[in-house]
Amino acid sequence: MTKFFIDQHGCAKNQVDGEILIGRLTALGYTQTFEPSEAQLIIINTCGFIESAKKESLDALYAARQEYAHAKIVLAGCLAQRYADVFKEQLPEADAIFGNGDLAQIDTLVTDLFNGERPVVVPPQKGVCGGNRNMLLSFNGAAYVKITEGCNNHCTFCAIPLIRGDLRSRPAQEIIDEVRELLAKGIFEINLIGQDLAGYGTGLEDSVFGSGPLPLAHIDAKSGVFVGGETQSGLARLLEMISALPGNFRLRMLYIHPDHFNRDVLEVIKKDARILPYFDIPFQSGDDTIIRAMNRVGSHTAYEQLVADIRSAFPEAAIRTTFLAGFPGETDEAALHTEAFLQAIQSDWSGCFPYSKEEDTPGYSLKKQVPKKIAKSRADRLVAIQADITRQRLALRVNKEYDILIEEVVQGDEGLAIGRAWFQAPEVDGSVVVRYDRDDVQASKAVAPGRVVRARIVASSDVDLDALFVSDSPLNKDRPNSSLQFAFDTIDSASE
Repeated sequence: MTKFFIDQHGCAKNQVDGEILIGRLTALGYTQTFEPSEAQLIIINTCGFIESAKKESLDALYAARQEYAHAKIVLAGCLAQRYADVFKEQLPEADAIFGNGDLAQIDTLVTDLFNGERPVVVPPQKGVCGGNRNMLLSFNGAAYVKITEGCNNHCTFCAIPLIRGDLRSRPAQEIIDEVRELLAKGIFEINLIGQDLAGYGTGLEDSVFGSGPLPLAHIDAKSGVFVGGETQSGLARLLEMISALPGNFRLRMLYIHPDHFNRDVLEVIKKDARILPYFDIPFQSGDDTIIRAMNRVGSHTAYEQLVADIRSAFPEAAIRTTFLAGFPGETDEAALHTEAFLQAIQSDWSGCFPYSKEEDTPGYSLKKQVPKKIAKSRADRLVAIQADITRQRLALRVNKEYDILIEEVVQGDEGLAIGRAWFQAPEVDGSVVVRYDRDDVQASKAVAPGRVVRARIVASSDVDLDALFVSDSPLNKDRPNSSLQFAFDTIDSASE
């Protein structure tokens, strides 16, 4: 019996790829293990987005090669897709190299690998890979659903189009079928992902509703006014289709480019409380000159208006964003503009990173590169500003009750569990610590991984919230017990 271990890196989109790989390998008769020392096959599912992520992925390969000499090691994922030609000659530590253009080709690759070959398979980027996912690399109760692949925005700093290709969207009915299946298997929280959900259906070869590519809404470069709202966006129409599904669940959207944010989704969300007013919008900068240099058409004024529109529709909306400090040409004044922008929008959460110079991107050859030390200090400043804003916004949640999706129950005498409220996306936004009485039979039964409980927030910290258990949530009514496996559950039970 051949066992495989998958070492997962990168974003949620890469996680879905890893889950599809697990599904294909188990269908071939391989057995997944969570102990790399037991595995005859180790897959390093890499990230190739920025320098630090690339280093982390390669370090994982070198460590695996040194510690598990007996195993066949496959370098897979974004890094493999991007640098296959280089790695083929210069990375003997990898027994095989596998890109992410067509994950179904893993079947042939592992067969060739165990037949003594050193396969290098880099399929072209076409369509959006799907497949069986009976093992989710997440906590119980939540799943990601990929609705697009690739990106047409071509921001000057970004290597995603080089790795994942141009934008492609999944047919709407295929997405609906997957969401329905996940709900039937006990999933409560669906997180829609893609490089840019606003572009859903607008790829050159897309026909998500059977009528060809859809128009892409955008911000007018001169006026800063959002245009294109005369026709319903593909994203809004998809949300309406999901909204037609029965049952108790919640749906979150992740990654919407600010230059063509679909305002019509706000009206859809208003009509269905199951669709969360959570918006992940990567603004990247608050300085107009840098925004243009990033190949974006918006402005700090237009972006501030976008946030104002969202908060006008949903006063308690959760907004996450990303900033890139030290982009070529960023002056001290431009950096201060971004700080002022962050203060103006008061985002609940943000990621702030120093600019990473990526070869083959337009930004690579730009002049006036900012020294790494300065870029890091600017990023640190944004992190500090966001930390203060997050602390204040979390304090506004105190003394309110929320439905909390329990992710794990902490072992010990004290009744303690960790979960997330609707305004906290998986892995990136912090948690809610739920306290309950272990001697209370009903409470102990209610507080379980994948279940939803009602809890009252009693305190806040820099990132997390403390809450007291109130009751089982009515959102659990008619929810089926999970028929899926979850990686963290398996690891927990194996270690107990």
